[in-house]
Amino acid sequence: MTANATRVLVLNSGSSSVKYQLLDMADGARLAVGLVERIGEQTSRLAHTPLATGGAKRETEGPIADHKAALEAVAAELAADGLGLDSPELAAIGHRVVHGGSEFTEPTLITAEVLQHIEALIPVAPLHNPANVTGIRTAQALRPDLPQVAVFDTAFHTTMPESAARYAIDTATADAHMIRRYGFHGTSHAYVSRETAKLLGKDPSEVNVIVLHLGNGASASAVRGGRCVDTSMGLTPLEGLVMGTRSGDLDPAVIFHLARNAGMSVDEIDSLLNKKSGLIGLCGDNDMREIRRRIDEGDEQARLAFDIYVHRLKKYIGAYYAVLGKVDAVAFTAGVGENAAPVREAAVAGLEELGLAVDPVRNAERSGDARLISTDAARVAVAVVPTDEELEIATQVYALVSS
Repeated sequence: MTANATRVLVLNSGSSSVKYQLLDMADGARLAVGLVERIGEQTSRLAHTPLATGGAKRETEGPIADHKAALEAVAAELAADGLGLDSPELAAIGHRVVHGGSEFTEPTLITAEVLQHIEALIPVAPLHNPANVTGIRTAQALRPDLPQVAVFDTAFHTTMPESAARYAIDTATADAHMIRRYGFHGTSHAYVSRETAKLLGKDPSEVNVIVLHLGNGASASAVRGGRCVDTSMGLTPLEGLVMGTRSGDLDPAVIFHLARNAGMSVDEIDSLLNKKSGLIGLCGDNDMREIRRRIDEGDEQARLAFDIYVHRLKKYIGAYYAVLGKVDAVAFTAGVGENAAPVREAAVAGLEELGLAVDPVRNAERSGDARLISTDAARVAVAVVPTDEELEIATQVYALVSS
């Protein structure tokens, strides 16, 4: 790696999409961002914004057959801005990999053996890891000489004690089928917990934080001194909080009930719980802005969906308060957490005895910066901390290849 090689290309490969960002780690600047979607369809779309040159977003539509064609198209867009994959300033390509199991606890240089291990985890991440593997193989083919690094969504949560990570089922069965709580959104929880400590003027090792990552997918984590000790998502991203289309926590017997009494297949139940539940199942909308608009118009179905969503949030705040014993801050992040003031206010309301209170004026302010929204008298800080998973991935990748 040359001294001027400070750029990292971050790739997030989905089953039919590739999100990407090119960052310069000399100053953390974003040089380009983009998205390829509907890969494999006639209506594929590539949206690319060259931030380094201040250029306007460029969009192209037309068939993109596969991930290889998608990354070749991305490479062409970057090259058009003088940021091509053949640049000597490109230090590495970082790949977001959803599932790293128990063994991958940190960013990892991708070798043939590592790739085999990622593939071996496909049974516990059938929707995500195959796409991640495809993205890695495609990038390796384009730049076989360049370090490629996997950053795992699950890695931050591997510090959980066995008492938090284990389910209370037969141990031999659990071990044979890799059944345990892994947790997800790890790069976001790592970044936000660290930025929250910075907001409080403390080192992460001195701070206990409850992080609430509230997007269409939602998860909570209890972070003690910079290390995760519990998280709401489990074997898959289905467990935990009420989400946009996912049910979150559910009595497992509901599945047996639906199979026996509704005649539903495993695939139908999977689709119900992952795609037709949560907010969209409760009221037909998974956009919190639309739900709030409906509430303002007196829609009782939307109000009930909101109340169920908030009730689950409160339960996890209280549970993780008990797990941590002492809490310095509760941090809201991601699309809903950063932008939905009514959710933040409702989630903390009634928790004054725990030292939590939101200042309504601070909470209502719109800002892209990390900020405190708690009252001056509150014992526990309440913060809004915009997440930056791509920067976190790039930071971890660059630290690895630089060393």
